[in-house]
Amino acid sequence: METPTLETRTNGQAAAAASHKPFLTAAVLGAGTMGAQIAAHLANAGLQVYLLDIAPKEGGNNNAIVEKLFKAAQKKKPDPFFTKKAAQRIKTGNFDDNFGWVGEVDWVIEAVVERLDIKHSVMARIEETAREDAVISTNTSGIPLREIGQHCSEGFRKRLLGTHFFNPPRYLKLLELIPTEDTDPAVLDRVAWFGRVHLGKGIVVANDVPYFVGNRIGIYGMMGAMDYFIRGEYTIEEIDALTGTLVGRPKSATFRTADVVGLDVMRDVANNLYEKAVDDESRERFKSPPILDQLVENGALGAKTKAGFYRKEGKVIKSINPATGEYEDPKPLNVGDVKAFKAAGDLPARMNALYEDEGRAGNFFRAMTLDLLAYSARRVPEITGSPANVDRAICWGFGWQMGPFETWDALGFERVVADMDAAGIQLPDWVRTMQANGVTQFYRSEKGLRQVYIPAEGAFFNDPSPADEISLAAIKTDTSKELWSNRETGLIDLGDGVALLEFRSKANSLGGSIIEALFEVIDKVENDPNLRGLIIGNEGLHFSVGANLGEVAWALDQGMIDQVGQFVAYFQQAIQRVRYSTKPVVVTVHQRALGGGCEIAMACPNPVAAAESYMGLVELGVGVIPAGTGTMRLAALASNQSVGYDSDLQAFVRKYYENVAMAKVAESARQAQEMGFLAPHAPVVMNAERRFHVARHEVIRLSEQGYMPPVAERIRVLGRSGQAAMQMGVYQFHQGRYISDYDRYLADRLAYVITGGNLTGPQEVTEDYLLELEREVFLSLLGEEKTQARIKHLLETNKPLRN
Repeated sequence: METPTLETRTNGQAAAAASHKPFLTAAVLGAGTMGAQIAAHLANAGLQVYLLDIAPKEGGNNNAIVEKLFKAAQKKKPDPFFTKKAAQRIKTGNFDDNFGWVGEVDWVIEAVVERLDIKHSVMARIEETAREDAVISTNTSGIPLREIGQHCSEGFRKRLLGTHFFNPPRYLKLLELIPTEDTDPAVLDRVAWFGRVHLGKGIVVANDVPYFVGNRIGIYGMMGAMDYFIRGEYTIEEIDALTGTLVGRPKSATFRTADVVGLDVMRDVANNLYEKAVDDESRERFKSPPILDQLVENGALGAKTKAGFYRKEGKVIKSINPATGEYEDPKPLNVGDVKAFKAAGDLPARMNALYEDEGRAGNFFRAMTLDLLAYSARRVPEITGSPANVDRAICWGFGWQMGPFETWDALGFERVVADMDAAGIQLPDWVRTMQANGVTQFYRSEKGLRQVYIPAEGAFFNDPSPADEISLAAIKTDTSKELWSNRETGLIDLGDGVALLEFRSKANSLGGSIIEALFEVIDKVENDPNLRGLIIGNEGLHFSVGANLGEVAWALDQGMIDQVGQFVAYFQQAIQRVRYSTKPVVVTVHQRALGGGCEIAMACPNPVAAAESYMGLVELGVGVIPAGTGTMRLAALASNQSVGYDSDLQAFVRKYYENVAMAKVAESARQAQEMGFLAPHAPVVMNAERRFHVARHEVIRLSEQGYMPPVAERIRVLGRSGQAAMQMGVYQFHQGRYISDYDRYLADRLAYVITGGNLTGPQEVTEDYLLELEREVFLSLLGEEKTQARIKHLLETNKPLRN
């Protein structure tokens, strides 16, 4: 008998896209911190958006408030917009003059101030104005949905739900959906599908309770960590050292995260939770501590006021002393050898090492972990019926690598329960029932499928990822799927005649093994009649940080400059194989694709990119120029885009030259397309987990239509006159002291290559001609002491050197 799947999915898996209608237009009511950024992300997804707010009471320009808030959103860092063009898809207005726009859109999102009377008033106006088929949602985080819609008609309540975005909406994956008893399941399903596919969100369906899932658990954990500081048992620095990357959480850990969120926001959330979670046995945890009240009252609100729990004075980052209210220099950590914990291995190994430690680090970690895990269990089924939803909410909303129940499994179910009992920590009945029935884990794998224990059913249920989210890790559990491998790569069968070459090196840096694999695998795919084509991608933190500088530095130390030259030529040939393969090759980039990683994507005729892809040719930062076909490729792009006039060509060359000379990195895939790092026709996938699915369909599409590789065309370059024009711009930067002498020298060498070298005037050249120039200049720069110093400094400190 097969294990059933829950009829009501809670991770955003929806029916096939054909059964859903996307939203094309939206109105966001309220242009504050969240409203403006929600509007921005809807615009990123291609929607036409109306952003409305109240008119000023004093009269004058009725759009004064919304325009001020919208301008503030455009200046935010990190940028809520993919590109400046995305911001142009937002039209601002006010509630007095423009509320009629609400009647034109597919989706209305209410994001006004968290006051029930105001929300009632706005909902009444929406019901009067919105189309009968429009979906209505509220971004409330603390007011029950049933109260917000209580005065609306039954028909209106059927299309009303909560859509709780996490701040900042572009970057945090979690989107909590909160249906009421009246919400039409089809409306919930549509928003879940659209949020996952078109907004790139991880969907968690939450119950209509105070602060839903993510904030309820996450704020509890943060307030618990603060208690140790307030009681004087651990310093701020010690707590952040033990609640950051060491345990699979963001580098900002606890107190830096609070500073980034804003201490006023943190206090408001905690106080609201204390007020509203009246049935929570642990609600005292949410009482705002005196130090938090003091900081807020003194205007020390965190990063936005440059002072919160931390304050930077000169080069020293000081922290607040709760006893004196003064900022003090950081004290040495007294938590044992943190490096030893880091060296324990992967995340489960590090957690177990900490849990078993008998020192101050272990005491803190055990107490914090036992408390949080038990609290998370006590909130099921109040906030959600599935432990998996708790884990997803914390991972997607707070950036943890493992949620509470995943952590519990990693530490050992029985051991954790025994330690909770010994500490007198309360557990819910459903955990005792699990224990009594011999169930000792929250997750298990059955026939290759992940299953999660559902307390209300007392059984495990399948918890698969959506069908269009391909997991390489899951596929690799079947060893027969690996078709070929070497030290740093593997070729995986994705089915339907499509294979994927996975990078497996540290940071997916491109060394000899990966270059060798490109030749080997493309040859294999071209000669296998059962394979349609190839995807190049991976599930690492980043697609690729570029060439393996460690190998280059070692070769230089050994005096093997000739071998480096051979490697560069080999690298170029491998990238050209990607471009000119006789079967389709689709490169799928995500997060950072820098240097050589960017060059692979630039060479690919049909790439696919996750929306959050940060691409750039940053080689000048380490004292060389792009020599993996990147400089040639930009010259070719400029040549193709110009309309025959050399002045036109020079404008395009200058644009791409300046991007490389200034080591600019695109802040989104859409911006990468504008900067020439990504093909303009490349599909941009909002949800990164769908990139392999989209890439596989690209391979199939290209194969079915009868694939032919691109034709190598001649490239028009500017010669010495164009080179002089580029150098003049660099000279002005140098005179303004924006760049060093060596930066200027490097930029001049880049200009030499991208304009065609010593040619006396504009003419057409071959790709091979420019590739030879790339190699020539690259190798000459490797012989420079300042380039070698830059490479050494980056390898030793992971920071660039300006010399």
